[in-house]
Amino acid sequence: MANILIFDSGMGGLSVYREVSKTLPGHQYLYLFDNACFPYGELSESRLVERVVELFEAFVARYPVDTAIIACNTASTHVLPTLRERLHIPVVGVVPAIKPAAEYSRRLHQTHSLAGEPGHIGLLATPGTVSRRYTAELIQSFAADLQVSLLGTTELVKMAEDKLSGQPVDMRRLEQILAPWRGPKGPDTIVLGCTHFPLLADEVSLCLPKARLIDSGAAIARRVSTLLLEETSTRRGAGCHDGKGLLFCTRLTKKSRQQAGTFTNEGFGELEEFRL
Repeated sequence: MANILIFDSGMGGLSVYREVSKTLPGHQYLYLFDNACFPYGELSESRLVERVVELFEAFVARYPVDTAIIACNTASTHVLPTLRERLHIPVVGVVPAIKPAAEYSRRLHQTHSLAGEPGHIGLLATPGTVSRRYTAELIQSFAADLQVSLLGTTELVKMAEDKLSGQPVDMRRLEQILAPWRGPKGPDTIVLGCTHFPLLADEVSLCLPKARLIDSGAAIARRVSTLLLEETSTRRGAGCHDGKGLLFCTRLTKKSRQQAGTFTNEGFGELEEFRL
């Protein structure tokens, strides 16, 4: 059994946990969310790197971790190189699923005898991810022959967080945000480029019923599976005895306790505060 840490500034990593645990059941899962500094998109790059590295080094010193997943696009982009230098465990990051979305869109057009028309994929992500050079390079590498639309929003992050604390999703506002893609010329395939966004997949599908939604969860699960096969000789020990996942936040609040109820349903134990 391996100890797998999933890390995010908020609840978005839950979408990654669901995919990874489905592929790799029977392992010990630890989830740490840094709600004291949420959202990461508002931190400077230097502060973000400092914060995440500090948290990781303290956490792996106290708890056995075999593989870590940074379930946050913003943190993955900025922190991965430094984190991999400082830690002696594999660290998996998240990137927008441009490649599988492009492949699906091409197959869709070929199947429906639309080979003369380019596929159309949309990237729904935070403004930082949409504008990042790395994202442009992914599009150039895997979707240069397709029409690609970009839509950046932070509102869906808050909507997902609120949903997990028991609040209803404002469907009218969601429709307004997605309005550029709601016509007949909207994308046939949409990349959910923030780990929070799959938590709103049902609501997004109601607004854009003709589009296929794709996220990075399955790819992350495959990568972690490969790493665990390679690292069997370096496991750090067993997990908790009752089989429940371990759940940590960096600040205990009323909202974090409400959100913890969702994790209870996913097999996690009681929420604990992790202090540096």
